[in-house]
Amino acid sequence: MTRAELTRLTGSGNGECGKDDCPNVYRTATGSFLVQGEASNAFDTPAGEGLVEIPENVLREAFHALGW
Repeated sequence: MTRAELTRLTGSGNGECGKDDCPNVYRTATGSFLVQGEASNAFDTPAGEGLVEIPENVLREAFHALGW
């Protein structure tokens, strides 16, 4: 899937971190979520999985965008 196929729930792209390089939350066409953030190595994940760290305000913005 491409970024164009996702619904971006956070980040206006007008801030200090640019259009696409900020921590963000996206919703897929199937209703699942993709999270963009700093890679974390807090623990080893199973093959095919990874950890990202995003600020709390980014999750709050995503919840607000969804009306939660």
